[in-house]
Amino acid sequence: MATDLDGTALRTDGTVSPRTVAAFAKAEAAGAVLVFVTGRPPRWMGGVASAVRHHGLAICANGALIYDLHTERIVESHLIAVDVLEEVVAQLRANVSGLVFSVEYEAGFAHESDFLLGGLDRKGIAGAVCVESVTGRPCAKLLALHPSMGADELQAVVHELVGHLVTATHSSSRGLIEMSAQGVTKATALAALAAEHGIKPSQAIAFGDMPNDLPMLSWAGTSYAVANAHPAVLAAVDHVTAANNDDGVAQVLETLF
Repeated sequence: MATDLDGTALRTDGTVSPRTVAAFAKAEAAGAVLVFVTGRPPRWMGGVASAVRHHGLAICANGALIYDLHTERIVESHLIAVDVLEEVVAQLRANVSGLVFSVEYEAGFAHESDFLLGGLDRKGIAGAVCVESVTGRPCAKLLALHPSMGADELQAVVHELVGHLVTATHSSSRGLIEMSAQGVTKATALAALAAEHGIKPSQAIAFGDMPNDLPMLSWAGTSYAVANAHPAVLAAVDHVTAANNDDGVAQVLETLF
């Protein structure tokens, strides 16, 4: 059983409800393999790890990092190489005015001074750097932010310009695109993990809400969107459950287990 976190299993305030924690526990007690598949970096996983009592694995940064919730350590990485980073930033900078960049490393985060931080990164843990520093070492995820373009429009532009170099997606209402190494998605990481456990796609259930979940939802034999999901996700899944704030994932798990 695989689920996205923000907007799906988590409530809008970022918390895991007691009902959802209990549903996860029931699924695991019944023998299900529970995997959190998220765009979040590992440094944002502490609260989730505590809520689920440090059980299981998490696929972080849209498939780029595999994170052990028990040890709170990264156990596998798929990074964007420096030469690719340099070319991607150069191509986007030359063709899309107004873009600013940030990067997620295996440990840590850096951003250009004009990059508007959101959510958990407003706490001052990230340092403003020049573009050369952004592309100076391999990273798990490259992010590009535009001040006025919508996420769907910007993703189409980014894919056309650098889709042969990186895999671009988004999970936000603002014009923020997340880029992973070419071919790295939530689905590729989940498929590899499932194979290690002898789990076939037909045996997998996945939950999501945003375009970065689409590969995973297409891979899984049974797919669910929460009611608050992006229109493209609602159109792609087998089933729709209640919204994240109404514990939609928990409702399904309570029925199944």
